[in-house]
Amino acid sequence: MAFSIKDETTDAAVRRLAKLKNTSLTDAIREAVVNEYNRTKGEIPLQERLAALSQRYNAYPKTGQDADKTFFDDLSGDL
Repeated sequence: MAFSIKDETTDAAVRRLAKLKNTSLTDAIREAVVNEYNRTKGEIPLQERLAALSQRYNAYPKTGQDADKTFFDDLSGDL
């Protein structure tokens, strides 16, 4: 099986990685693709990450107070 990389930037990146790791082009490509596959497969989907964030936000007690522009301006030093 053969792949033909016709993009100069990609070709150069693969060659730099292979040289850095002192390995063949094939091994460099294989390792990079396997690592990226495993990283992507292991990611928590955005919807789940947002759900967790929403739960944390909703866990804070309601104070009944309104935040105002002056308060946030003071926090950011914009007064």
